[in-house]
Amino acid sequence: MDLPANLIAQFELLSDAAQLALAGGALWLFAGFAGVMERRRTRGRNLARLEQVGWVPWTGLFMLAAILGGGCLAMSLPVVLGAS
Repeated sequence: MDLPANLIAQFELLSDAAQLALAGGALWLFAGFAGVMERRRTRGRNLARLEQVGWVPWTGLFMLAAILGGGCLAMSLPVVLGAS
């Protein structure tokens, strides 16, 4: 079996809470990436670069990913910590 199929099979065997925790962690990782990209876009020191503003709404993507990731992590937290 190849690696991606094996990873998908392992993910399917996890509990719902563990799947939510992994999804929340992945969303927070993406939120961190979006935050870095927004900072990189706004910190451009080259004045000629101001005309080359990107089209990706990094701030909105950061907020969306951070809120969804936090919700996923909050929903999975009691089960992952063993409180249920």
